[in-house]
Amino acid sequence: MLSSVLLDACLKAGIDFFTGVPDSFLSGLCDELFARWGTDGPRHTVAHNEGGAIGLCAGHYLSTGRPALCYMQNSGLGNTVNPLTSLMDSRVYALPCLLVIGWRGEPGVRDEPQHVRQGAITLAQLELLDIPYFILSPDTEDQAFLDRFSALLSHLREGRVAAIVVRKGALKASGKPDYGNSFVMTRERAAGILLKAMGPTDAVVSTTGKLSREIFELREKAGLGHEKDFLTVGSMGHASMIALQIARNCPDRRVWCLDGDGAALMHLGALPVIGQAAPGNLIHVVIDNGAHETVGGMPVCSGRLPLRALASAAGYPAVLSADSEASLSAALQALPKGVAGPVFLAVSCACGARADLGRPTTTPIQNRDAFMNFLKQSS
Repeated sequence: MLSSVLLDACLKAGIDFFTGVPDSFLSGLCDELFARWGTDGPRHTVAHNEGGAIGLCAGHYLSTGRPALCYMQNSGLGNTVNPLTSLMDSRVYALPCLLVIGWRGEPGVRDEPQHVRQGAITLAQLELLDIPYFILSPDTEDQAFLDRFSALLSHLREGRVAAIVVRKGALKASGKPDYGNSFVMTRERAAGILLKAMGPTDAVVSTTGKLSREIFELREKAGLGHEKDFLTVGSMGHASMIALQIARNCPDRRVWCLDGDGAALMHLGALPVIGQAAPGNLIHVVIDNGAHETVGGMPVCSGRLPLRALASAAGYPAVLSADSEASLSAALQALPKGVAGPVFLAVSCACGARADLGRPTTTPIQNRDAFMNFLKQSS
C-alpha cells in the first residue's frame, strides 16, 4: 500500500502532525513524509528518540485538540513505555495518539538476532499496555485498511492511544528522496582508517547498524579475527555507555567507541556522564553523515547543533574533527597522549553503503565470548 493512503487518511481525520524515529520497515512512510514536509516543521519532526516523540504528540494534542501520529521500529516501543503509561494513558491525561510500528523480528520471519525477542513480544506488549491495534500486511487492500483505520479512530476519540503494526513491505513511497550530503569519504573508508590507527591491545565498541557490519567485513578482508570488537546490536544510543565502563575497568588499554550521529543524539545525556567520569583512555568517535542511513537515510534531528562544541561543554578535554581521508589521518596522528579525560573525534562522512554489504557471520554470544577473552588475555 502506498504511504500516501495512510497520510491522506490521517489528514482527513484531523491527524495533522507526524513525528518519530525512522525504521527500515517504515522507510516508505518516512520517504513520503520527507517529500511532503521535510524533517523539522509544523507538520513533521524527526525526534531524538521515541519517548521524546511521544512528548511531542502530547504537546500537539494539548495545544490543538488534535491527535498526532508517532512512527517507530518496535525496538523503540520500550522507549515509549514510560510516557505511554504515565502520561498518555486514559487513567492519567487520556491523550490520544496513533502509533505506527515497524514489526521487526516477527515470529516465523527471518531477521537479525537483536530483533527476535522484541518481535516475539510486540503484540503482547501492546495488549499489556491496553493499546488497540491492527496489522498492516503487504497484501492489505486500500479499502480494508481504511475500514480498520476508521475503527481505530473511535479509540482516539475516547482519549486512547491506538496502533498500526506494519509488516515488512506493507508501506511504500511513490519515490525516493535524495538524502545525500556534500562529503566524499565513505563511512567504511573512515572505519578502515580508524582500525589501522589502533594498537594491538586497543578495544572497540561499535554502534548498531551498518558501521558494525563494515567493521566486521574490514577485519575479514584483512584476514584478522573479531575478538577486539564488540559489535553492539540493538540498544541504539548506548554504545558509548558500554565503552565508558569498559574503559574505566580496563585503564591500561585504549577503548574506542565508534558511534553514529543518530545514535549519539538519541541519548545525548551520555556525553556529560562520560565527561564527568573523565577516562583518559577513551576515544569517542562519532561518524556524522547527518542521516539515519542504516534504516533508509532520513536526516537526523541534529539541526544546527555542533557535536564538537557539545562534547567540549560536556567535559571532553580534547575535541577533534575530520571530513576527509587526509584530515582523518592527521587527526589520528595528533591524538593527545596523557590527556586527563576522553577524546572526542567527529568524522563527517558521505551517506550510503555498498549494496553488497554483508552481516556478521558470528553470533552475538560468540562475539561476546571472544571479546571478553581478549580483554582478559591482554590485560
